[in-house]
Amino acid sequence: MAVSLDEIARQVEACRKCGLWKSRTRPVVGEGSLDPKIMFIGEAPGRNEDLQGRPFIGAAGKLLTELLRGIGLTRDDVYITNVLKCRPPGNRDPLPEEVEACTPYLDEQVKLLRPRIIVTLGRFSTFYAFSRAGLTFTSMVKVRGKIFKSQLLGLRVSLMPTYHPAAALYYPKLKEPLIKDFEKLKKELEGLDSVDESRTISLSDFM
Repeated sequence: MAVSLDEIARQVEACRKCGLWKSRTRPVVGEGSLDPKIMFIGEAPGRNEDLQGRPFIGAAGKLLTELLRGIGLTRDDVYITNVLKCRPPGNRDPLPEEVEACTPYLDEQVKLLRPRIIVTLGRFSTFYAFSRAGLTFTSMVKVRGKIFKSQLLGLRVSLMPTYHPAAALYYPKLKEPLIKDFEKLKKELEGLDSVDESRTISLSDFM
């Protein structure tokens, strides 16, 4: 798997399918566990991420790390990536043609890593995941914090949209619902773990 992810990284490094490669410093492919139960998908790299080639290492990344710590996880327990692998100039919103050009790399990451839970951070990643799952995205207000049991790129996943940590930094009133969403994520993960444990016990009974 690591070789396959490395190949995706090489493809992103050489990518010229949109104009973002001209202004980027470094592409940001993703990082974390190679066997993650949870995959986080953000929007695009920011300034710090562009400089270091790592996702979520600025102020929003610090908040994400705190939120993970609050439910007993670290960044090494999950996989973190973005819809776009290169920073849009001035941190502007991704353009449709940029999303179309870049998401095939994200598709391959999802299929390789096979997460059980996908958490989308913000509207761009939520729209991406909903489109791949055949769901209709209306607004973050209507879908955030809900668990959608979905088929996505051939995988059965629990899909949970929530606010982007950067939004909670700009609008502090969003931090409390973000914390509640992570508590719901913890319960969803515990439910998966209990199912996995019961399956292991059932199999061992016949061995």
